[in-house]
Amino acid sequence: MTKPASVSRPTDSDKMAGRAERDAEAIALLATSGLAEPEPTAPMPPLARHGRGATLNPASRFDARAASPFDDGWQTLTAVEALPKLATTLTRDTSRSAISWNTSPDIGFDRAVNPYRGCEHGCIYCYARPTHAYLGFSPGLDFETKLVFKPDVAELLERELRKPGYVPRTMTLGSNTDPYQPVERTLKLTRSVLEVLDRFNHPVGIVTKSAGVLRDLDILSSMAKRRLARVYLSVTTLDDRLARTMEPRAASPQRRLQAIAELTRAGVPVGVMSAPMIPGLNDAEMERVLEAAARAGARYAGYVLLRLPHELRQMFEDWLHTHMPDRARHVLSLIRETRSGALSDERFHHRFSGQGVYADLLMRRFARAARQWGLDEAREPLDCSLFAVPASGPRGFAETQLTLF
Repeated sequence: MTKPASVSRPTDSDKMAGRAERDAEAIALLATSGLAEPEPTAPMPPLARHGRGATLNPASRFDARAASPFDDGWQTLTAVEALPKLATTLTRDTSRSAISWNTSPDIGFDRAVNPYRGCEHGCIYCYARPTHAYLGFSPGLDFETKLVFKPDVAELLERELRKPGYVPRTMTLGSNTDPYQPVERTLKLTRSVLEVLDRFNHPVGIVTKSAGVLRDLDILSSMAKRRLARVYLSVTTLDDRLARTMEPRAASPQRRLQAIAELTRAGVPVGVMSAPMIPGLNDAEMERVLEAAARAGARYAGYVLLRLPHELRQMFEDWLHTHMPDRARHVLSLIRETRSGALSDERFHHRFSGQGVYADLLMRRFARAARQWGLDEAREPLDCSLFAVPASGPRGFAETQLTLF
């Protein structure tokens, strides 16, 4: 009988030899470790456009599918560079309510009106960008080019204010997107909202980074005499170049300071929002921003640390690497230092102020500067006692006339 041939199995020494060979290859690679690594190949050219803030148009977090660009041999990706400027489009909002309600413990108001969704100012850091995903749009370039507006916002608001049992409290304009973004010059929806609030003697607080608020100075000054209006101008930097990169279609910093001065002269109480403060980018200007606003006439000040919820993390990171590649890593490191190692912290009582040594230092600096420039005075509450539903229609007019007799 033929004895079967024996099958040789690798011994432990053979295995060790193989590892030694592989280790030798790894050691050989170490010899070139000091050389500069080649630049990574970008998946597609940047989408940055003149006058637009975002450098990406990422898919919504609710999308079930995502597209990955690739070169098909016809220089398709290169052709992206030749695309025309992105135009702004407007879509009607068909919702049947004007007031947005919130119960957040971090926010000092419980109701707001937003005539627009999306904002043409294009601020790269805007925490409202991810809300565009609810509409099926991207929080990136879509947010600043595909705007949704409420053409009948004034009528809807009046209907809600007339509801039996409505209890007035300060209504906020600008809680999500800027009520005075460029398209407001034509549509005038914010003005129509102010006209309703003025007739109802309803208090209003406005947050904007646009000098366009001065157009409505007639209404605001009249409401201010009745303690019904207050305006906050957001000033993030005094550096025109940085402002143009971060907030491409917002008013210049100097124009916002002029708006503070003009509102003050008209008797409208004004505050300044030094928000957001971005570690390593604009936080060194905090004291100078508060000083300039105080000299212009601001009486109050607010401060918020940069927030990067949802898709905004990827977008802000790409924007930094596109516009400030030499500082990107440092800025992101400082942001993580204020957010327990992450780029965002969505917890209540932490998301606006952050935590850690760096965040505490920013808060102390803000408090000291606000105190130094008299911006820490207690805000006088707006008057809710004057609220009254005006008479409307022929019947209401007749009833009003009867009160004369």
